[in-house]
Amino acid sequence: MNPASISSTLRTRPSPFNLVAGLIVLAGLVVLVIRFTQGLGAVTNLSNPYPWGLWIGFDVLCGVALAAGGYILASTVYLFGIKQYYPLLRPAILTGFLGYAFVVVALLVDLGRPWRLPYPVFYSYGVTSVMFLVAWHVFLYLTVQFIEFSPAVFEWLGWKRVRSWVAKLTIGATIAGLILSTLHQSALGALFLLAPTKLHPLWYSELLPVFFFVSSIIAGLAMVVFESTISHRVFRDQVDSHHLARLDGLMLGLGKAAAITLFAYFWLKWIGVARGQHWELLATPMGLWFLLEMLGFVALPCFLFAWGARTGNVSLVRVTAMLAVIGIIINRLNVSVIAFRWDYAQRYWPHWMELLVTISIVTVGVLTFRWIVRRMPVLRAHPEYPEPG
Repeated sequence: MNPASISSTLRTRPSPFNLVAGLIVLAGLVVLVIRFTQGLGAVTNLSNPYPWGLWIGFDVLCGVALAAGGYILASTVYLFGIKQYYPLLRPAILTGFLGYAFVVVALLVDLGRPWRLPYPVFYSYGVTSVMFLVAWHVFLYLTVQFIEFSPAVFEWLGWKRVRSWVAKLTIGATIAGLILSTLHQSALGALFLLAPTKLHPLWYSELLPVFFFVSSIIAGLAMVVFESTISHRVFRDQVDSHHLARLDGLMLGLGKAAAITLFAYFWLKWIGVARGQHWELLATPMGLWFLLEMLGFVALPCFLFAWGARTGNVSLVRVTAMLAVIGIIINRLNVSVIAFRWDYAQRYWPHWMELLVTISIVTVGVLTFRWIVRRMPVLRAHPEYPEPG
């Protein structure tokens, strides 16, 4: 075999990552077949006391929060005119779009009657329902994010006229996206206002919609830092050299913004505790878990982000972003799973099949992101469409 043939064989041979990802997705598909043929009870540990589990707590609540980087970066660049963050915009919008798209996939898996998912939009208008509000906002925001990302698609396809037309919608789409994100991020918190006797008092507050919205800003900023760090290493050949030269400064700016938002969120949470007068609960086991969340995943990242931005330590900002992402995940799982029915004798633990489906959805999301980045101008500017100055 000549060297050219060997090189071709090596290029077509599946990588270890692709093999592992393929096995995960295949196993997830098997579980989905069981779920849709035998029902939720065959693959989950859900029950009447725990109707929402991992698929809502992680796939939906965490997925929506961590997809917030799209509206934050779009508002920063297009509405506030801070153009230096443009190199991070398309990856953030793509992450947000895929995040919301796979939230819909998770809802299809979790709903007992998934074929009725479009009902709130096209058939049943329960305008007094928070769930109706969330459904419409996710539907509209997914459309908005597709419009925001579509210039990259049309640049890749070479459809110049369509690309020019869609680009004119950018400002309007960004304004709509900011309004919709403000509403539905807070509406997810408002869902739990309906369960004042089921959610632990340290997490329950009439300020829950505000908590969810402010923490989504933290999640979006941290996720942009985290995603940029990973993608600029993995897809380094796709990144323009001048983008790489500016990346550290952009990370420091995002770290500073995250520190300020975390500081505000920290004190808002304590205002919630004070309004409920639940100080005595801090000495209980659940109270210690609440303190760990507040001190270890809010106060500590706040200090580390501020210190990293102040000293120019980009590595510290990047590590802290991972800590902040973990903190957001813990918070959403606390509200939806851990602190929900905390006093119930029979606790909910995710079935291994629930975990497998969640891992499969995340894996498909990563594979989709990789496929798009390797083909479309996401981390690099298209030669015919230079980035705005």
